[in-house]
Amino acid sequence: MTDKKTNNETPADNNQSAASKATDKPGQSSAKAQAPAAGSAPKKPAAQPAEKKSGSKTGAIAIALVIALGAGLYYHGHQQTQTQNAQMAALKQQLAGMQSQLEAAKQDTLNQVEKSLQRTDVSLSQQEKSISGLQLALAEMKGRRPNDWLLAEADYLVKMAGRKLWLEHDTASASILLESADHRIAELNDPSLTPIREAMHSDITALKAVARIDRDGLVLRLTSLQEAVPGLPLANAIMPEAEPVEEATVTTSVNDWQENLMTSLKKFSEHFVTYRTRDGNVLPLLSPKQHFYLQENIKSKLETAIKAVYREQGELYTKSLTMAKEWAEQFYDMEDPATQSFIQTLDKLSKESIQTSYPAKLKSQPLITDAISERIRQQVKPLSTEENPA
Repeated sequence: MTDKKTNNETPADNNQSAASKATDKPGQSSAKAQAPAAGSAPKKPAAQPAEKKSGSKTGAIAIALVIALGAGLYYHGHQQTQTQNAQMAALKQQLAGMQSQLEAAKQDTLNQVEKSLQRTDVSLSQQEKSISGLQLALAEMKGRRPNDWLLAEADYLVKMAGRKLWLEHDTASASILLESADHRIAELNDPSLTPIREAMHSDITALKAVARIDRDGLVLRLTSLQEAVPGLPLANAIMPEAEPVEEATVTTSVNDWQENLMTSLKKFSEHFVTYRTRDGNVLPLLSPKQHFYLQENIKSKLETAIKAVYREQGELYTKSLTMAKEWAEQFYDMEDPATQSFIQTLDKLSKESIQTSYPAKLKSQPLITDAISERIRQQVKPLSTEENPA
């Protein structure tokens, strides 16, 4: 009996356990468990199991609290770890961005330094060239002869003569410039320059032998012909000549009275109507519009001839004047003096030669250039000897 009471819970014990669950404080639950129920006798053997039960429940609650506390601490620690990891990743990204910015700034700095070095090198090279030029000028001033400027002036005149010859085909001006250069060299009275003077005289002789073309005169004459075109009279309608007709005469024979009558009637009708037979093409008069086009075409051919004079295109020049002449002979009145003078002038100008051959080079130009270069080299030698004494 005693074992059953200890192993099985009594109604009082159930009431005590319910009371212990309803309360939050363990002290109060244990006090209520020890108090005897109303209307029942206290039983001393049943108090020990109640105390054990309450102690086990308290321990379970404590364990649950510890577990909950540990889970909370773990969750809090996990959240902090994740936050720290996120902060570390953000810091790494910032660090990577700062490193890239640092590299870019470093590269920009290096580029600026390289550009500065290049500019410095360029300025140094320019300064070296300036120093070299000053040294050459100083050497030239030290070793220059009093009349060397005459040789330099002669060289300039020879170069100008070459430009006049090859760019403008002006042989007269080129000859005058070469003669002036020869006078400058003659004033030097230097026997070493005799070959240069010989070459100059050879060039002058060759230029004077070139046939001179009065281009300005040709252009002025062609321009005057252009202005004379509107005043040329047009030819009348061109008709072929009529066939010759035998003139019939009246005979004295009485037997020919019928033929004589017909002849008399025919002569009488000729006073009113005349019939003539013509074979060939008839060229009618030009209309005002056609006349205007004719004038403009002739002026255009004359303008082409003017351009051909300056370009020395002989074939084009002759062809243009020939076509203008043919049109004038075909459509203008050949019996008019103005037309005759116009055609005669065209014929004369078409026979003019506008092409000629020029010397390929001037013999004196390379000689005088070499002479000047040689004198400059001789003047620079003393300066190099003083700077680098051996």
